[in-house]
Amino acid sequence: MVVTYTASEMMTVAAARALDNNDICFVGIGLPSAACNLARLTHAPQLTLVYESGTLETKPQVLPLSIGDGELCETALSTVPVPEMFQYWLQGGRITVGFLGGAQVDRYGNLNSTVIGNYARPTVRLPGSGGATEIATGCRRIYIVMRHGARAFVEKLDFLTSLGHGPTGRERRALGLQTEGPTLIVTDLCTMRPNPETNEFEVVTLHPGVSPAQVREHTGWAVRFHRDVEETLPPQPDELSALRDLLQRTARAHGSAATE
Repeated sequence: MVVTYTASEMMTVAAARALDNNDICFVGIGLPSAACNLARLTHAPQLTLVYESGTLETKPQVLPLSIGDGELCETALSTVPVPEMFQYWLQGGRITVGFLGGAQVDRYGNLNSTVIGNYARPTVRLPGSGGATEIATGCRRIYIVMRHGARAFVEKLDFLTSLGHGPTGRERRALGLQTEGPTLIVTDLCTMRPNPETNEFEVVTLHPGVSPAQVREHTGWAVRFHRDVEETLPPQPDELSALRDLLQRTARAHGSAATE
């Protein structure tokens, strides 16, 4: 039987596979939430999910529309104040994985979610950091999930909102940060890991049907490929079934407001 799936489903499944039962995950809204809950519903039932609003060990039946969605509080083991979430849990080093995205990412995993264009006179003013700056430095490691395009994967950020490995790949170490920083980028074309020497992200797997030329075309820098690039394992029937059931429940609960 031929299993068909979308690029978005491939991206969500690939991100979910990076999590395991031992992780305590700081979850973002949207695709990161779908990926984390898919992992919890399939191979990592003991995965601990926390959301920025202060919900600990939450197990939503549908994907939340925002961090203030009542579904999170209702299905959480406990709810704590937001200052405690950041000061004790996040900055206290108790979170193993943080999911981030942005409008722009560079070759060293630095992210921009503040402005496109000049800061004083931007083409687009974006929501800004929120908690992303603290997540980027406080979580043990960071997974970045973004759709792949030349306007998003850029040679130079218009503004550095969230620190990856720094503008030259060395700044994180120089600042003395003890957390690993970005260790994975998952897109709708491939997965990427930082080179252990330079911290520049390299393509390590290509999703089925994606060519190196496609990745080069959609990347704003001269992207490098690992010497042993493999094909990403396509979504399996059980993964797709769990993801689609989750999205269908979410659509029924939220109607047209539901998003992946």
